[in-house]
Amino acid sequence: MRLHELKAPPGASKAPKRKGRGTATGQGKTAGRGQDGQKSRSGGGVRLGFEGGQMPLYRRTPKRGFNNKWRVEFEIVNVEALNRFDAGTEVTPELLVESGLIRKPKNGVKVLGNGTLEKKLTVKAHKFSQKAVEQITAAGGAVEEI
Repeated sequence: MRLHELKAPPGASKAPKRKGRGTATGQGKTAGRGQDGQKSRSGGGVRLGFEGGQMPLYRRTPKRGFNNKWRVEFEIVNVEALNRFDAGTEVTPELLVESGLIRKPKNGVKVLGNGTLEKKLTVKAHKFSQKAVEQITAAGGAVEEI
């Protein structure tokens, strides 16, 4: 099968209504736009969010703070949660997703030092807190930044 041989199955697509082609079509004369007004004109209509001169909702609502569009968000895992893995396991972001500790690594995984680690693990992540590094190495494990 080639690209030029592809065809939509029957009934998958409909021809658009031919508007303004005479009164017999049912969409003649005003072509479904009604009688008069701004919306009936060619090129007529109002912009998105326009409320007829009333102060629009997006300008009425209060806005506070600052949203940094360059902010990097990490999925967070505490050292205590790593106790579920067997000793000697290599903990990677993929393994964390499989085990359900994180949904999906957005911009990476950061390991924090909350709790205690009782097993020797090799942990691979994008970022580590200083306390997490201390805890993992104290348990005999290794830390590897991706």
